Amino acid sequence: MDLLCPICGRVLQKQEKVMCCGRGHSFDIARQGYVNLLPVQQKHSLHPGDTRQQVLSRRAFLDSGAYAPISQALQDTAAGLGASGPILDVGCGEGYYSARLAEFLSCPLYGMDISREAVRCAAGKYKNARWFCATASRLPVPDHSVGLLTSLFALTVPEEFLRVLRPDGLFFQVLAAEDHLLGLKRVIYPTLTHREKVLTPELPGFSRVLSLPIRFSFTVEGELIGALLSMTPHVYRITKDGAERLAALQSLTDTASCILNVYAPAGFDFTFPRKADTIR
Repeated sequence: MDLLCPICGRVLQKQEKVMCCGRGHSFDIARQGYVNLLPVQQKHSLHPGDTRQQVLSRRAFLDSGAYAPISQALQDTAAGLGASGPILDVGCGEGYYSARLAEFLSCPLYGMDISREAVRCAAGKYKNARWFCATASRLPVPDHSVGLLTSLFALTVPEEFLRVLRPDGLFFQVLAAEDHLLGLKRVIYPTLTHREKVLTPELPGFSRVLSLPIRFSFTVEGELIGALLSMTPHVYRITKDGAERLAALQSLTDTASCILNVYAPAGFDFTFPRKADTIR
């Protein structure tokens, strides 16, 4: 799959340590192997996306295996539905889920994130993939070139996702449920506010193939408790008192609760070979 110039849309060609298009726009390939395809005019801040500390915290937590059931659910569902690549992981973070999925399916992986720190981290560890910075609203890949698009706890941009997916491609979306990480929330917040969430959204241009609830318990100890907080939006909302209560914990047992939605472009006659069961 080609990468496109984010400025003019022409195909990029690799030339030593840069990628260039036919109009002379050039993008350096970093030492770790990723390329920054996020021009200044597409940024909303100087350093968009997750910070280095957030990325490293997420890596430490995910490498502990605490969220392995989510990774397994992605693999099982992809196999059951006959998914094929290339994979484009939008909002890839440090690459944990998509690197394992691509290895399982033996297909090419393209991972993108708006955070340069996330992409740098992914490229440093997972060498058998192409990693790049970009915005989900303007994906620098050709029309109908992606076999499996994933957005895992990340943004969904239906129009752009539909543009890049093949007519027979699939879109895997993972959303956190309302009761996701209730144990953490009960520690850091004095009261919990009920906010109803739409977990099976209707997306324009797509048909929902299936929705698979994923729910399991896990325990983390020591520094991984703080790592868990750092990889959630709660890190921006926690109060001083909540931080002190969390810091006093030696271990935390919690429940992950999310849903895996699978979509196909509307009009594609999709059938799947097996019934989806809840992963516990």
